[in-house]
Amino acid sequence: MAYDQETRDALIEMVRRFVDEQCKPIEGQVAEEDAVPQDVVDGMKELGLFGISIPEEFGGLGLNMEEEVLVALELGQTSPAFRSVAGTNIGIGSQGLVMWGNDEQKAQWLPKIASGEVITSFCLTEPEAGSDAGSVKTRAERDGDHYILNGTKRYITNANKADLLTVMARTDQNTPGGKGLSSFLVETTTPGVTIGKPEKKMGQQGAHVCDVIFDNARVPVANRLGEEGDGFKVAMSVLDRGRLHISAVCTGVAERLISEMTNYAVERKQFGEPIANHQLVQAMMADSYAEAYAARCMVLDAAQKRDRGENVTLLAASCKMFASEMVGRVADRAVQVFGGAGYIADYGIERFYRDVRIFRLYEGTTQIQQIVIGRGLAKLAKDGQI
Repeated sequence: MAYDQETRDALIEMVRRFVDEQCKPIEGQVAEEDAVPQDVVDGMKELGLFGISIPEEFGGLGLNMEEEVLVALELGQTSPAFRSVAGTNIGIGSQGLVMWGNDEQKAQWLPKIASGEVITSFCLTEPEAGSDAGSVKTRAERDGDHYILNGTKRYITNANKADLLTVMARTDQNTPGGKGLSSFLVETTTPGVTIGKPEKKMGQQGAHVCDVIFDNARVPVANRLGEEGDGFKVAMSVLDRGRLHISAVCTGVAERLISEMTNYAVERKQFGEPIANHQLVQAMMADSYAEAYAARCMVLDAAQKRDRGENVTLLAASCKMFASEMVGRVADRAVQVFGGAGYIADYGIERFYRDVRIFRLYEGTTQIQQIVIGRGLAKLAKDGQI
């Protein structure tokens, strides 16, 4: 459902105030300690941030796509690690269940996901499968009223905090590609499920990714999402929403960096005047502002169209491609405007520079977005729609 304007504005203002007062002051601490403090996590739960995409009937806020994007824009104004705490509950960790779960599955899990009592993760990527989702090798073999899962998943966000996993596994060993995949809800307490230690990463300290290993893990048939063979559809169905969400986060980060570089340029003096007066610095500021504005317009337009029931696969891929590449350029310019200070950890700009690099990789790399867009345009041409 859509909130009335007053309620929506109040929610956005609460999120903005939370980011300003609770998150921004401790960005350096989170990076140093590689952990988001529990009191901040609890504050996110109290705001309902873990359940913004969960229907109201299950205890969530039930935001539509435009409203979720507006929240994501605010969450992007601080270190991405904060958003990542709730990110899997908002997106890929929950939306397969929202879209494909039966009544019993939804009733059992969604209220706990919405409250943050249960943390979710999405297990698709493997050592030899990521962008090529159809190459998943994790096996799920039927054994009476259970499936036996064997395989390894890699770079799984929030796996070390997760209580519930959405796992893509191959149930049909004779059918190659995505058609042989099925999707399962797997509790991390299941015997045979092992979570690896968090990986050391280039950026986004405080947000963790781990391996997940399945060694003869027995999962009830009742935990399957949809029918056998629906796994690839489950995975793909969550991506339009997830890509728009990430695009909004990218845009929010870019807007934060533009604010930082502009304020610094107004204060920093060289050649007897603020560097903001120098045309080559102005050019970097202007390019950044225009690109971030374009991304904001793109994301909001695509979100509104999705809320109207339109197919936005091409638009979501376009937003993800543009916004994730854009924030990388803005971060690079921010370092340049700050000069030597931009390379020093105390200013935080180099941290953002590292943090945003991942946006071009997850939820589909830039190259995957280009393939989605290119193939989509070719199909429209064949159908006489372009």
